[in-house]
Amino acid sequence: MTTASTHEPTITTSTAHDDDAALPQLPFARAGVLRISPLYERLRAAGPVTRVRTPVGDVVWLVSRYEEARTLFADKRLGRSHPKPEEAARVSDAGVMAGPSGDHEHEDADHTSMRRLLTPAFSAKRMRRLHERVAELAEGLVDDLVAARDSGTDPVDLHAGFSVPLPIFVICELLGVPVEDRVYFKGLSERMATLTGDDPAVARAEFERYTAQLAEAKRAEPGEDVISDLVAAQAHDPRLTDARLAELTVGLLFAGHETTVNRLSLGVVLLLVNPEVRDRLVADPEGSVDAVVEEVLRLAEPGGMGLLRYAHEDVTVGEGDEEVTIATGDGVVIVTSAANRDESAFDAAGAFDPDRSPNPHLSFGHGPHFCIGASLARTELRVGLATIFTRLPGLRLAVEPDALTLHTERLTGGLDELPVTW
Repeated sequence: MTTASTHEPTITTSTAHDDDAALPQLPFARAGVLRISPLYERLRAAGPVTRVRTPVGDVVWLVSRYEEARTLFADKRLGRSHPKPEEAARVSDAGVMAGPSGDHEHEDADHTSMRRLLTPAFSAKRMRRLHERVAELAEGLVDDLVAARDSGTDPVDLHAGFSVPLPIFVICELLGVPVEDRVYFKGLSERMATLTGDDPAVARAEFERYTAQLAEAKRAEPGEDVISDLVAAQAHDPRLTDARLAELTVGLLFAGHETTVNRLSLGVVLLLVNPEVRDRLVADPEGSVDAVVEEVLRLAEPGGMGLLRYAHEDVTVGEGDEEVTIATGDGVVIVTSAANRDESAFDAAGAFDPDRSPNPHLSFGHGPHFCIGASLARTELRVGLATIFTRLPGLRLAVEPDALTLHTERLTGGLDELPVTW
């Protein structure tokens, strides 16, 4: 893990590997939970892409400019699979896919097929129906926080008591996971998100065995949930094997709660240190929450490394003296937190301003791989933040913002805890 150092790391856009030892290493040290590393400013100035090291030492390309990030998100020549699996980077991303390479030959077709299967599960109509249930769950969790404080717990941990359980309850209900298993699968998710070591792959395999058993139970007794829908779809799609179904279910469970957990907590912090926006939300939650959520999505960056992609063929970025070729097989990390703070795309990019319009942040990606669960995440953030601040209008941090700490050794980052009082 990179920590603050007394020397400046080398920044290069060259494809030569003559000074790899001096390259910056991910994840970069941060000045606080609401501020990303100032190193990204230097990286943007250095070129359209720059070479960095992953936590285990592999050299990959990092993208920190908005325009290049948006373009590369939509570029079909980048994928999650590696054209030569034995050369894939060693950094673990087992929480998102099985192994470091995936199926290069069939990746695009599989992705299209899976999105077609899953689109109904995350449709706007289904999210509207889910809204009432999310609100019910959020109210119950705030009741629990109030009861804990009334019984003598002060401060209370809003991260553990609200931000973590709300998305977990929701994804359990949406997918059809028994709610009594939520602690078990949360533990597996945390193990899979570790950036180094062998445990992520072990946890991934255990998680897939669990979801395979769950799918078998749905065959015997289907319900009105996503896993039951996928099991039913197997009869019409021979590519949706049991192994593929288990892999897909793990990905949905992992991605369906991890990022929302982290942005709920950081969204609360952003509102607490911007009291004028918080007051507007309290006074008019229905009229202001949508814009607040979009700005939270832009600025609430939980840390971690970001997903690793690979070039399936040579990709040229930049123009003139800045032109760089990402060679076939090279790893690429698109850092949305840096792109979302690019002054060339956002005026006063570091300011928390829900009035900015448009707000074309890249927190859900862009193009054909735009996050299919974006509507679910937005629903949870809208309901969650509005409920917290209307129920607890006197909410305040129990520590200074800079005393909060982030997980820097996890793929998805996130706070350790969020002590609050009111």
